[in-house]
Amino acid sequence: MNNDIAFSPTVTVFENVSERRAAGLDDLEIIGMLFNRDEDGLAAVRNKYGGYCSSIARNILENAQDAEECVNDTYMRVWETIPPEKPRALSAFLAKITRNIAIDRYRREHTQKRGGDETALIFEELEECVSDGSSVEASAERHEMIAAVNRFLGKLPARSRVMFVSRYCYCESTRSIALRFGVSENSVSVSLNRTRAKLRDFMKKEGYEL
Repeated sequence: MNNDIAFSPTVTVFENVSERRAAGLDDLEIIGMLFNRDEDGLAAVRNKYGGYCSSIARNILENAQDAEECVNDTYMRVWETIPPEKPRALSAFLAKITRNIAIDRYRREHTQKRGGDETALIFEELEECVSDGSSVEASAERHEMIAAVNRFLGKLPARSRVMFVSRYCYCESTRSIALRFGVSENSVSVSLNRTRAKLRDFMKKEGYEL
């Protein structure tokens, strides 16, 4: 991909950035700065969404140093992809990049390892609903499958949808979700089990062999 300048760890977004300029910008302004190859656009991304990306990475990797490296990789990926990408929702764009990078790193470090930690358990739970005979991550029909899951989620009550997305998109623990909603972990687990069962039925009706 062609860029006006090459991104490297020495780019000033990581050092001596203009925090005053980065503060208070809305997403359209940040995207515009990135399109203009303005490095302070990355400073604005870090200032506004750094904690958000770190939380996603930590949920998946469960290691602060690995999560920090993952988030730095996210900034690099943003610089490499905007332009030509012009995300409609910057937060969702960053979440997707961070999650993909973190999952790739997790896979590399846990090759053929299943069970024994929260992230592996999340993969196993979700594969019950949307696997087509291979892993969720390697599905040949991934885009179509994601579209189907999104249609399903759009029909859920808000509470069930937020719990499901928190668990399977942001890899939150059931304890964290329970604390946020003020319910027991068992209540969260029951809700997730019911939603997964509904999703399995929905995916079968959509023609996926589970």
